[in-house]
Amino acid sequence: MDNDRDVAGQRRSAWCARLGAHIAELQSQINRMVKLGLSPADAEVAAKAEEQLASARQALSERQRFLKRITGLYADAALANVHEAEVEILQLLPAGELGWRGPRIVTQARLHLAADDQRLADLEAALKRNGNLLTPDLRDLAVSTLHAAQQAEEQERARARSFTQIVAASIVIMTVIAALFAVWGYAVPGVAEKFCFTPPEGMVCPIGHSAQGSDLLLVLFIGALAAALAGAVSLRTMHGTAGPYRIAVLLLVLRLPVGALSAALGILLISGEFLPGLSSLDSEAQIVAWAAAFGILQETVTRAVDKQGQLVLDNVRAPARGFEP
Repeated sequence: MDNDRDVAGQRRSAWCARLGAHIAELQSQINRMVKLGLSPADAEVAAKAEEQLASARQALSERQRFLKRITGLYADAALANVHEAEVEILQLLPAGELGWRGPRIVTQARLHLAADDQRLADLEAALKRNGNLLTPDLRDLAVSTLHAAQQAEEQERARARSFTQIVAASIVIMTVIAALFAVWGYAVPGVAEKFCFTPPEGMVCPIGHSAQGSDLLLVLFIGALAAALAGAVSLRTMHGTAGPYRIAVLLLVLRLPVGALSAALGILLISGEFLPGLSSLDSEAQIVAWAAAFGILQETVTRAVDKQGQLVLDNVRAPARGFEP
């Protein structure tokens, strides 16, 4: 699990490095056009593009903040500013530098726009007539197509970020519930008694023969431990991402409180004779073993969440698109 986090961190660092390099390349293009001379109106657009790039650099420099680092918000904020700067630079480029950019814009638009998007269809048809060269008369169409593709990409990333926030909130809420449950078990002895059984030989609890708060704490811990082991096994089916989102890591962490609560709920179901054939456990080892079993069974729930998380990541197409000069 630690190795998975290290690999994910390296991928995010590489992603940020590529984005930083792309920001530097865009800045160099602006500097070059300013030196060549711009009209007052174009100079204003160039100044706006520089402001966007400065905002992108600032967003990347704030990635050490915990919430932004976990959700990828810092990277999305930086990328949104880069997108706006790219559009403004496309508006300013000299006619002689437009030609090769047409196919690149089409490639990006195909990734993020619907196949029947009219702007994309018109741009593809015009480029085909011009031998894949972007001419000044097509600049407005290219700007519109690029901007639409970038907005679609930002929506894809927003869905991934929203899913990350949901998973993170679920971890916090379920961890708080498990912690409060453990405290309740210490404060009210009757709660701990629900995790004890009364075979003919006398009362049997997870720890010893008398109910105490540590009985509930042991059940929660065993459930979390079993969930962690099951999560380690599930790593073979998980895929990392080159983007800034920590969905895979959060899904692994989610298993811990879910496993703890699953173990507690499972023992309560056995104690309440809800499960046919399991009316009483007659040893501490049996109680602990069933807690571990219910901790592993949480995989039936979290596996479905894993699939949804992978689907969200797959919908963020070409995470490193266009960062290389």
